[in-house]
Amino acid sequence: MKKVALIMGSASDLPVVEKAREVLGELEIPCETHVYSAHRTPAEAKEFAEHAIENGFGVIICAAGMAAHLAGAFAANTVLPVIGIPIKSGSLGGMDALLSTVMMPSGIPVATVAIDGAKNAAYLAAEILAVSDGALREKLILTRKKAAEKVLEDDKYLRNETKKPL
Repeated sequence: MKKVALIMGSASDLPVVEKAREVLGELEIPCETHVYSAHRTPAEAKEFAEHAIENGFGVIICAAGMAAHLAGAFAANTVLPVIGIPIKSGSLGGMDALLSTVMMPSGIPVATVAIDGAKNAAYLAAEILAVSDGALREKLILTRKKAAEKVLEDDKYLRNETKKPL
């Protein structure tokens, strides 16, 4: 199975990135977590992106706040799918990071999830890998089935507790 790279612009992003690591762990997808900055360590970020395919990665997830150029910097240096997680920080509540992550030039796409949307970034990475991995695809199907069952259990509980339909 291909690995997922979890790249964050700062160690302060770890609480958000940890949510992606949890999802990838539950799905048994190998991942590596690194700290690279588009602005402070551009050479190292470029080196990682340029060699990601030969190092066994299938998807790169980049989490960054404020100017949030990290995902774009990675996407510019690899043809692997790059998923951006805008991190809530600063006075704009993450909107600056969201716009910086989503506004990419033609030919250099970054798939972007919600502000602090690390879980969905991990699920999207898993779906990308599942295109060529049937076992992973089955895990994702089972995960969605369990989520649906949980919603129906919650509905049944609420209807039984309130004694009237919602």
